[in-house]
Amino acid sequence: MPELLTGMPMLGWREWVALPDFNIVQIKAKIDTGARSSALHAFAIEPYRKGGEPWVMFAIHPIQKNTDISIECHAAVKDQRVVSDSGGHKQLRYVIDTQLMIGQSLITAEMTLTNRDSMLFRLLIGRTAMDKRFIIAPTASYLQGKPQLKT
Repeated sequence: MPELLTGMPMLGWREWVALPDFNIVQIKAKIDTGARSSALHAFAIEPYRKGGEPWVMFAIHPIQKNTDISIECHAAVKDQRVVSDSGGHKQLRYVIDTQLMIGQSLITAEMTLTNRDSMLFRLLIGRTAMDKRFIIAPTASYLQGKPQLKT
């Protein structure tokens, strides 16, 4: 097993992830080594200022194929960038930093916010977030199991 040689956890092409900053205990994520940046499903995106700093409020549908459940989230804005999607379309997106828990690994990752209602996965984890942290097994799924957030 490569994890025995590297000491790094192994991920499949899709994994369960928790987003502790937003109290989301599980969301399915696509692990995408072809994407540089990571993208989090967001809609009703509204910028505001908090303590003079830029923040953003947004909502998430955390469950695939379900728009009935939504969670309101707030995060500090790190940046705004033009990002090209898989179809080559360019979009100006808010960028935030947030914690991700994949299995027993808790990492901080940069996320762009975009509406992913038409996509199968609400969260896409790109190679920048995974850099030197994980080994990817592209034919496997859910190798890390469901994350267990400490309450």
